[in-house]
Amino acid sequence: MASRWFSSKSFKLRLRKKTPSAPSSSSTSSSSSYMEAFRRFDTDGDGKISPSELRAFLAWAGDSVAEGDVERVMRDHDSDGDGFMDYGDFLRLMEMEEGEEDLRRAFEAFESEKGSGTITPRGLQQVLGRLGEERTQEECAGMIRFYDLDGNGVLDYHEFQRMMTMA
Repeated sequence: MASRWFSSKSFKLRLRKKTPSAPSSSSTSSSSSYMEAFRRFDTDGDGKISPSELRAFLAWAGDSVAEGDVERVMRDHDSDGDGFMDYGDFLRLMEMEEGEEDLRRAFEAFESEKGSGTITPRGLQQVLGRLGEERTQEECAGMIRFYDLDGNGVLDYHEFQRMMTMA
């Protein structure tokens, strides 16, 4: 059966949805929630998540995952190279996804028309104005031009993501 997991990013997004409820803004609550999720994956209780434990948890949750996808995620997030994810690796993976969700929400706030997938100079000007940063439409167009990789005069999500990570 073909895998529905095409990239590490989509894998992590789906993985995040399979963990217990999203943590609150409190760091203690976040840690507790992440620890609970980690324990669900670590079925043998050795303090590490193996590729087979990850695959078994996802199968239990109703997802079939290709061997290569699990191996890729493990390799990308295994900081000590032992083939397992310890709690620190798991925590970094979950926090990275939380940041991705925040970035997606920010993009949607700047999005010109809901669902358009783009930020226009006028849309950027309006949002900046609401944040107390008055800019002309020409200034906003200049800001967009700097990060507009395809030269179409607007920012798509990937261009916005690049802008936010470079700032």
